[in-house]
Amino acid sequence: MTTPSKIGDRSTSDIVVRIRTHELRDEWIYCHSQILVQKSKYFADRLSENWPTCQILDSRACVEVYCQESNFDHHITFLRLLYSDMMTMTDISSVKNALALLRVAVDLGSPQIVSTCVGYLEAVPWEESEEEEILKIIPKMGPQAELALARLQPVSDLAVAKIFLSALRFATSSSSPILNDLKGSAQEQLEYMLTEDDDAPLLTADDGIKLETSQCVNGLLARFVNLINSLVCNVNESIVEKGKFESLQAYLSDLLWVSQIVTKLEIASVFVHTWVETSANVVKIAESAFPGVQLKVVGVTNKVLETIGYGTVVLPSVKRLGMVKIWLPFVRNVKSLVDSIALDDDDKNDMLVKPDAEVWQSLESAIVSIILTLPSSDQAEILTEWLEDKQIGYPDLTEAFEVWCYRSKVGKRRLALMDGTNQATNRV
Repeated sequence: MTTPSKIGDRSTSDIVVRIRTHELRDEWIYCHSQILVQKSKYFADRLSENWPTCQILDSRACVEVYCQESNFDHHITFLRLLYSDMMTMTDISSVKNALALLRVAVDLGSPQIVSTCVGYLEAVPWEESEEEEILKIIPKMGPQAELALARLQPVSDLAVAKIFLSALRFATSSSSPILNDLKGSAQEQLEYMLTEDDDAPLLTADDGIKLETSQCVNGLLARFVNLINSLVCNVNESIVEKGKFESLQAYLSDLLWVSQIVTKLEIASVFVHTWVETSANVVKIAESAFPGVQLKVVGVTNKVLETIGYGTVVLPSVKRLGMVKIWLPFVRNVKSLVDSIALDDDDKNDMLVKPDAEVWQSLESAIVSIILTLPSSDQAEILTEWLEDKQIGYPDLTEAFEVWCYRSKVGKRRLALMDGTNQATNRV
């Protein structure tokens, strides 16, 4: 029975492999040409009769392999693995080792070690830094290493649509509070799928996607309206009931997220109209609610008023006027409350999640924009109430006041010029 050859066995070795670096590291490893030729294309070529220096004395008895200092140990490991008949993924032990060894195996042409390294990378989890390194290295290695990138390959549009709709149904469902974290994560990822940043959105929404999204959103809105209607009958008692309070908070959180989704998909009409129709009841409930609920209401209202103010959803003037009259006093009071709480150092106020300055600024801009679309007499009424209010600080309607003054002053002249032009045109 033949004894298996062992790396480093000088008594049976017929070749020396010198692993060298430009930093003068030099390791002599006694090997066996039969194993090297069988398992490495590089050594097979190097030791063949066709190699240019094959006739030089001792050229086939000693093969020099130069490498980077960082890869020195991995070249030695590579040689040791050539002697293993049962090489497994556990011989690699880490993503870092697998990548380094894979480079050596590709350079020196060992399909077996390449396959094992790729299999290891395909199977184990990666840290973020490791993933970036893999993306730098693997694509340059061609088809033999592509399996390692299986988890990063783009999927079909159909697969994206299926997972989007599944996540959407869950994200708009009435789930148990213990699933709030999971639901929040689903909502976050759905929004991310639709976001255009450095990359194009993952999902291109067609009519089918928009229709099913609308159905899910409409179901959520219907449940929210039912809850609001049930609370309106007994505002002072119902809102403090723990179950209803938690449900109200959950619905408002969902609606704030939904406002982003319907805007991205350009299907905000039903959402806006529903909020407009139920605004009066929402204010009745929110006025007696905790500050946290009030701030969530402010967040949703901001999105709705933005949509109205910039003409994304068109409403008649009576509806626009109604929204300003309903929400202007409420947001003013909530802003005053938030500012007063900010001055209080009591630890209990840490529980209040305050919207950032951008929300208040956006809300103010939307209100001003809506006011400037109203008939001038309605603008005058709103501005009069604003100027007479002691809390004139927020929202700042100065821009609306200035535009109203200008329009009112020059209005007769501008309209007279238009009438004159029309009469002259008619005479012609």
